[in-house]
Amino acid sequence: MSTKQKVLLLGATGATGGSILDGLLEANQFDVEVLVRPSSAGKPSAQQIKNRGVPLRVSDLNVSEQELVSTLQGIDILISAIGPHDLLQQKTLVRAAKSAGIKRFIPCAFITVAPPQGIMLLRDEKEVIYNEIKRLELPYTVIDVGYWHQISFPCVPSGRVDYAALVPNTTIHGDGNAPNILTDSRDIGRFVARIITDDRTVNKYVYTWGDILTENEIIDIVEDLSGEKVERQYETIEESETRLNDAQSSLSLDPGDPGKRTLVYITQYTYSKYVRQDNQPRYAKYLGYLDARELYPDFKPISFREFFAEVLNGKGKRPYGY
Repeated sequence: MSTKQKVLLLGATGATGGSILDGLLEANQFDVEVLVRPSSAGKPSAQQIKNRGVPLRVSDLNVSEQELVSTLQGIDILISAIGPHDLLQQKTLVRAAKSAGIKRFIPCAFITVAPPQGIMLLRDEKEVIYNEIKRLELPYTVIDVGYWHQISFPCVPSGRVDYAALVPNTTIHGDGNAPNILTDSRDIGRFVARIITDDRTVNKYVYTWGDILTENEIIDIVEDLSGEKVERQYETIEESETRLNDAQSSLSLDPGDPGKRTLVYITQYTYSKYVRQDNQPRYAKYLGYLDARELYPDFKPISFREFFAEVLNGKGKRPYGY
């Protein structure tokens, strides 16, 4: 009989969830299963997971708490990488996890370091779930990863990295010297596999990082490796604030529009990272986060320089499968 901890992962077909699944399987110390909705169970992405030998548990999240308790039976660690528009669906899952005797719940965090309320709508909705966990005294760990290498690099004039770019990233905000926590998306799962077996991280917040870089430093690395000059555009703090206010005003007129909500997420990320300068180790430590690199000094993450060298060599991949 297996003595491995049994881990159930929600959101394994997404970008973050896919990295977590890879990291858990690579660690080879867990019995891993994946939770999928009935509408997704027959999709190719779910079949690919089954083909890797990972069992599926099928359930909607909007069923009764008791049905979810049944779905969670036998699970030690529950990890959620649910999509950003469905965060609040975790509330019933949290209550079911408590009733099912889950030993540790990892709620969907995996974003930049930011204040608990009032700065990022995405962070505010995650906080609702964190508070529900704490209300029930369910053991937890919140894991944030900063911003990905994969969405942080600028395009170069030749166009040779466009194939891997989600956005151009040639805009410098303010003076471009705000330090930012960055993690290669492929390292997320490898970090998670370490964190969830560490008693030091129970009921704690943890941040991961592969590099701490400013916008100017990122562009300097890109220019050095590519031999090309990036045409830097500049956005003042006032212009960033105007864009944020416009996006929030637009959403307030139509709160149910997912496109407007996504635009608010993006502009709030920018404001938090570059204007408030929240996404940096100093502020993370102030908020009480543990540093994963300090916890695991032997862990060798992928640096931004290593990542971008891969992109230049044609080995990059555009995030989110776009």
